[in-house]
Parts: sequence; structure tokens; C-alpha cells
Amino acid sequence: MIHTAVLKKEVLEYLDPKQNENFVDCTIGEGGHSEDILEKNGPEGKVLGIDLDPQQIVASQWLHVQFKDRIVLTNDSYVNLTEIIKRKEFQPINGILLDLGMSSAQLEAAHKGFSFKIDQGLDMRYNDEGGYTLTAEKIVNEWSEEKIAEILENYGEEKFARKIAKKIVEQRKQGRIKTTFGLIEIIKDATTSSYWRAKIHYATRTFQALRIAVNDELENIKKVLPQALSILAPEGRLVVISFHSLEDRIVKKFLANESKKGKLKILTKKPITASRDELGKNPRARSAKLRVAIKI
Repeated sequence: MIHTAVLKKEVLEYLDPKQNENFVDCTIGEGGHSEDILEKNGPEGKVLGIDLDPQQIVASQWLHVQFKDRIVLTNDSYVNLTEIIKRKEFQPINGILLDLGMSSAQLEAAHKGFSFKIDQGLDMRYNDEGGYTLTAEKIVNEWSEEKIAEILENYGEEKFARKIAKKIVEQRKQGRIKTTFGLIEIIKDATTSSYWRAKIHYATRTFQALRIAVNDELENIKKVLPQALSILAPEGRLVVISFHSLEDRIVKKFLANESKKGKLKILTKKPITASRDELGKNPRARSAKLRVAIKI
């Protein structure tokens, strides 16, 4: 497997799987976290693995070889969590994991346009089947300058949002913007030379903002958290790994509100981050923040 799941030790410690308990991995990816859980929750415990990206479901099929029918895989959005649980008759649930990061395979998928290191089409959909029609290409070529600037500001926290949006609209008059490299050139033209030399690549925030908008990621997090709480068994644990401040803010606010209502007990006063050892092996873990709560 190419992808290294982040905060594996911490996820296992906080989910604390016991014999015959059931867990839901809402973003199974290539199965790194689920493998750890399945090694602990035998002989009868199961993991329900969900992923919107059909390629990620294919990538986690290897778990069937090792754990047989203790792994249940479904290609769906975690937004439909309650309905998936009913359909799969998967109860009781002792823990739920939401790892909101992208896998290496997704970043490098040859046709998706997630990475600014490869010249490819501006798609950015996790799932390009089943009626998901909004793409990054559609946004940059058809949305208004105001709307583009808004998503770059709100979802990318991009300080050059207005200038980049203006440059996109100017450029598309010459012809449709179709590729990642084409978009990167526009971002470069709209920003300053000192920005190009910054630690984070100057296209990162724009690409992040477009990906979030295409997949409606922030709204989806707001929709899934209440479902996760309601389907957890008492004493069940909710573990969430976020990768940027916008996600983390939503998670933090939700946990705080439900804690005030007496429905959850927060186990992480501050978010858990990757150890120096892990960062040495997996630099992608640097922005990961883990928050945990237990259902009362």
C-alpha cells in the first residue's frame, strides 16, 4: 500500500476496540485504520468501511482476504450514515472513525486534478459517477468572479482570493481553463514572487478551496456528526481526524455543544497531533488533528 494512515497508534488507543465490538470507518481509504481495529475486535467484531471514492473501496478489498466477512465495504457518502447502517443492519456500534484526509492514491489519481504536481483535467470529484456533476472546471469557467473569490476566501483562507478570481475571469475570456497547470499559471500571475517562495505551494489554498466546494466537504461534516452521535451505543467513541482549520473548527464546535447538553464527554481537551517520529516517516501527518469524545 502506498498510503500511510495517520495517527494510527492514537486512533487505536482512543477507539480502544474490545473483543466482538463493532466499528464504522466512515472514510476507509486503503484500510490502514480498519486493519488495526479488526486485529483487536475478533472473533466476531466487525468494521463497516464506507468511502465515496469507488477506487478506495477497490483499494481496501484486501481486508476481505485477511478478515473475511468481518469487514463490510460500501461505496457511498458518509452523509448517508444513518441510512447505510439501516441497510446493512449494522448494530450496535461501539466506535466511529472519521478520517477527513485524502489518501496518496487520490492525490495522484491520473484524471482527478487534485494535485498541482501533475498536469491533468480539473475534475476534483471523489466520485465521478452517481449524479455528482459539479467539477472544478465548471467552477473556474462558469461561476461569477464574486462567487469564486468567496470560495477561495472561505474554503482556502487564501489572502489573494480577489486577485486570483479576477485573473481567472480575465483568462477564461481567452478560452476555457481546462488543466491543473493552466490554473497554476493563472494563480502565479495573480500572486507575488515572495508568495511563490513560501513554504506552502502558492496553489495549495486555491486547490483546497475548489476541492471542498466540488465535494461539499464542510457541509457534509456538519451533516454526519449528529448522525454519528445518534447511532453510537452508550459509551461508544467518536474519533475525528481533520486536516485544516475549517474542518477542525466544525468538529470542535460540535463536540463542545453536545458536551454542554450532556450528550458527550470530550476526551481530548486539545487536539492530538502527530509525534516527531511519525512526522519523520510521514510528512503528510503534519496538519492532522485528532479529537475524541465518548457518548454518555
